[in-house]
Amino acid sequence: MSLDEKAWQAARERIGRAARAAGRDPATVRLLAVSKTQPAQAVREAWGLGQRAFGENYVQEAAAKRDALAGLEGVEWRLIGPLQSNKAALAADVFDAVESVDRAKIAERLSAARLASRPPLEVLVQVNISGEASKSGVAPDEAVALARSVAALPRLRLAGFMGIAEPTADVARQRAQFARLARCLSDAQASGLDVSVLSMGMTADLESAILEGATEVRLGTALFGQRPATVEP
Repeated sequence: MSLDEKAWQAARERIGRAARAAGRDPATVRLLAVSKTQPAQAVREAWGLGQRAFGENYVQEAAAKRDALAGLEGVEWRLIGPLQSNKAALAADVFDAVESVDRAKIAERLSAARLASRPPLEVLVQVNISGEASKSGVAPDEAVALARSVAALPRLRLAGFMGIAEPTADVARQRAQFARLARCLSDAQASGLDVSVLSMGMTADLESAILEGATEVRLGTALFGQRPATVEP
């Protein structure tokens, strides 16, 4: 697999169109390239085009890529997949950000493992905005309480919230679920938390997410095509 320059440019243009349609500056929406299961070379190619933020699902896979690409400047590794508590210590070392914190225990382990000599680990609270049993994430009405717990921990920096809408072509349903996450952010801000990130929207629904305030969209298929299945060792 590799990243095609035309696909990358098309994705950026799509984000720009969606942002302008929402009356927003395209610069307020960041592209997170979902590089999970892609080889290190695909990340290198994306970096060569100017992409810097990459999303990974598996801790050990990301660790191997980070080591292989250690010479690339400015790469930001973000964990977007569920995190098992027994891998929290490694995740705290490998990643610059963890977007999938859905319980206090994980946050506490990340905090304890993050070296004080490094910048604080950015954290997003993952919210189950679709209500699907198959989705990870805290319930929307518990999101702010968890965010407050995360914000109180040392060596972590709470930045905002992440959510995944159900797979549906119903734009109204997409927007309603993304609006639910946006309310979590506004409620957290109203409670005094310094948060601004809304990571929501993927290849199939990024327009709806941007209309509801997404500041980061996570694109994999749009950049790399269909990915092979993999299971973390």
